[in-house]
Amino acid sequence: MQHRHVAHDYCQTTEKGHGRSEIRRCWVITDEVSLHYLASPKWPSLRAIAMVVGERQVGDKITTAVRDYISSLPGPAKTMLRAVRRHWGIENNLHRVLDIAFREDKSRVRVGHAAENLSIVRRIALNLLKRKSVKVGIRVKRLMAAWGQAYPLKVQGV
Repeated sequence: MQHRHVAHDYCQTTEKGHGRSEIRRCWVITDEVSLHYLASPKWPSLRAIAMVVGERQVGDKITTAVRDYISSLPGPAKTMLRAVRRHWGIENNLHRVLDIAFREDKSRVRVGHAAENLSIVRRIALNLLKRKSVKVGIRVKRLMAAWGQAYPLKVQGV
């Protein structure tokens, strides 16, 4: 690692479950002198640079992913690792819901701005469906809105 001679903070987490083991290691540089050399007009509020190495083992197969981050938060490695984990958790959860309930990955719309526009419409629909407290999944709520007469008005707040 090239940063071993630079002041940094380090944190490691290990999680096991669902037939896999994951180790995440995080190194964070917050030293102003070190960051000065990396400063750029594009990053006026740069306070930290982080590297997260994730190692995942499922059975005998081990995969490693290295990700670099820039941040305006000068937090320690533990805080940075938690923030990165939450970000990907939110991102993965949103993608999963859009893919399962709206079959977003199966969409073949490619002309002009149609794909981007449909993505926005799906997110609006998802937010409307999440507002209502019916204790069923988004996919079922979507079907209820399509088939019912009263539920679509309820979703719209009418």
